[in-house]
Amino acid sequence: MVRKSLGDPVAEDLRFVVKSVVGEENFIDMHPNRSNNFCCGGGGGFLQSGYADERREFGRKKLDQILETKADYCIAPCHNCHAQIHDLSDHYEAGYHTVHLWTLIALSMGMLGENEREYLGPDLADVGLEWLQENEDEE
Repeated sequence: MVRKSLGDPVAEDLRFVVKSVVGEENFIDMHPNRSNNFCCGGGGGFLQSGYADERREFGRKKLDQILETKADYCIAPCHNCHAQIHDLSDHYEAGYHTVHLWTLIALSMGMLGENEREYLGPDLADVGLEWLQENEDEE
C-alpha cells in the first residue's frame, strides 16, 4: 500500500497510529523505510505458491532489516506480510514476535480477546485480560 501506490503520506498515517498505540518511545523504525522499504516477499501470491525455500530466500532482505532494529516485535498491517514475517522468524530462529497492527489496536483499547493473543509474546499476552474477564462476568 505504501511502496507501490499511496506512498509516504500513508506511511506517516500508519506511523501515527503505531506510535499512538505502543508509545513513541517504543517505536523503532526500519531503514530504509516508507516508500523505500523492502518487500517481505510474501505478497502477490508468493506466500501460497508452494516455493517456500525461494520465498524465504527472497525474504532474507526483510529479515535482515528487521533484525537490524533489535526490536522484540515486528508490526505487520497486512495478512500476507504477517504470515511471511512470522514464518521468517520461525524458520531462521530470529526470535522476534510478529503482530498484526489490528491486534495492537484492539489490545490498546482493551478489546483483544483471550483467543486472539497467539502471536503476542509473554510480555503482552496477559495485558488487559483481568479487566476483560471481569467485564465478561458482569454481562
